Amino acid sequence: MGRIRILSDNVANKIAAGEVVERPASVVKELLENSLDAGGADIRVTVENAGRRLIRIQDDGCGMLRDDALLAFERHATSKLSDIKDLLAISTLGFRGEALPSIASVSRLILETRSEQETTGTAVEIAGGKLLRCDEIAHPTGTTISVRDLFYNVPARKKFLRSDQTELAHIGSLVTHYSLGHMGKRFELFHEGRELLSVTPVATVRERAFQVFGSEVVDDLADVGPRTLELRTANEAEPAEFVLEGLVSGPHIQKLNRNSVFLFVNGRLIRDKMLLHAISAAYHNLMPPGCFPFALLFLNCDPSEVDVNVHPSKTEVRFRHGSAIHDFVRDNIREMLMQQRPVSSIPVMPTSPVPRPVMTAQKAAALPFSEFTAVMEAVPVEAPEETQPTRVDDIPEVRWTEPSRALPAPVVRDQVFTANASIRRVPDTHGTLDQLAPDWDRTDNLHALPDLRPLGQLHDSFIIAAGRDGLWIIDQHVAHERILFEQVLRQRAAGTMELQQLLMPLVLQLTPAQQFEYARIADELNAHGFDTEPFGHRTIAIKAAPAGVGAGDIEKIVFEILEIAETELRAASLDEIRRHVCATIACRAAIKVNMKLEPKKIEWLLNALAACEYPMTCPHGRPIALRYSTRDILKSFHRI
Repeated sequence: MGRIRILSDNVANKIAAGEVVERPASVVKELLENSLDAGGADIRVTVENAGRRLIRIQDDGCGMLRDDALLAFERHATSKLSDIKDLLAISTLGFRGEALPSIASVSRLILETRSEQETTGTAVEIAGGKLLRCDEIAHPTGTTISVRDLFYNVPARKKFLRSDQTELAHIGSLVTHYSLGHMGKRFELFHEGRELLSVTPVATVRERAFQVFGSEVVDDLADVGPRTLELRTANEAEPAEFVLEGLVSGPHIQKLNRNSVFLFVNGRLIRDKMLLHAISAAYHNLMPPGCFPFALLFLNCDPSEVDVNVHPSKTEVRFRHGSAIHDFVRDNIREMLMQQRPVSSIPVMPTSPVPRPVMTAQKAAALPFSEFTAVMEAVPVEAPEETQPTRVDDIPEVRWTEPSRALPAPVVRDQVFTANASIRRVPDTHGTLDQLAPDWDRTDNLHALPDLRPLGQLHDSFIIAAGRDGLWIIDQHVAHERILFEQVLRQRAAGTMELQQLLMPLVLQLTPAQQFEYARIADELNAHGFDTEPFGHRTIAIKAAPAGVGAGDIEKIVFEILEIAETELRAASLDEIRRHVCATIACRAAIKVNMKLEPKKIEWLLNALAACEYPMTCPHGRPIALRYSTRDILKSFHRI
């Protein structure tokens, strides 16, 4: 071991740069947050060579005085903290005071700025951490930072960068996501003269989502909130207030990763494991395992209620009342799904030679989630202390895909067409549409189930019904499965499970692993209508089973429950185990496909499904109903 020595500022800044500056997108993130903290309302990001050659960020914020412009490049110099107490209530996006000196130590940086308090601006140039000049210049109020030749003096770091397409994708995605979190500001992103993103200030989350993702995505989203939660502890005079609002998709929108989940806490873009788990829990038994919804959610609270100083990249936070926040987010999304009852539509290919245009999504919106995805997709999503986390094996493997080398053309926004565009009627001699009701083009959700008129069955497996807004197809098996699932859940909660006694006990031989799982969930099995008890070495006897379960399915149900418990639920909570047991019982007891149903049975099934809390999907996440809307029918027949 050598003697202990103090590192020079140059070495210390390069070490800090290893934490703060991972890739060009990291530079954009730090500078973009500074622009937002400075009150910038018009932010323009320009990059060349995917950020390797140039990253320039301009804003119209408050700017800096000459002395502050020089002081900003000292380590841990910041205008956002003044006392240790400020760390307990951080209200700004940046606060560590490491970004500028770290970036300047691995690039050629020019800072141009002017404060309203001064008549002239200041230009500071630094290369590799060394001050080259500090001049007086003409500059509008605000700040412009140009970062050139990133990692020019650390060639080993440049080897770890990906292709230009990938690095540009990270930058584009990052700017897009921050534009989602700050609706009242203008964001522009240009790469070598090509516009990748340009959004103007709007008033609502839905308007911003429309700008970024287009009408086809936004039409499938439902509003959450604003909902308020007040928490009061014995030691606090005033309650802590939390406000949740945003947009989420129905269970029929299923993504293969979490890249479409956007979370903001007090305007900060985060990837919080606890909040991600709350969203997944809201869709439990509504979406297949390994699938994720679209979510754009904003949680606002007093800064003292959340600790953002837990990770160098500031992408993780910790709540004082984590468990309560988890349940608050989960329950509000779940309640919205119960109220909205969204339904899947049958996909229809355009048949018109001139299809009706829709708003084109911004190109940067379809890119990866920047640096956050690579970190968060590879770790389990954490639940609060009362709830167990999701297993690592359940999370999809991360696979980066690179966009095409050809950059997208600028988005044309001269004409915006919406879903409410006027309807074009094709003249013919085969009848007119004058007999249609005035509201023929409305789109109903699953609240329309009680009004459906059954027409018959398709292949003795799917119920065909006519609705007010079109033709419906219902999967009879999964519909009955949802009905039985909620019925079993209610009976289990009330302790009124119906049993059927077996004439002769059913004896099952278990493997060592199954014996262990049986000992763990035996009480849950018996609470769900089974009457089981140990019967010798690795053997159990079943004396009774839930009513409605066929004798031939009893053994299959028990082994299936034990297998699920062994492979998926080793770390699951008691509530998750209970739901899986109910889902297994319901699936085995439900009517099957290839089963002819009498008209009265079909009517009963539709009425019972309409009475369910969540008639969108079966307990395993498969859709129950598909709707072929009147509009799509008329378009397919060239009637509109």
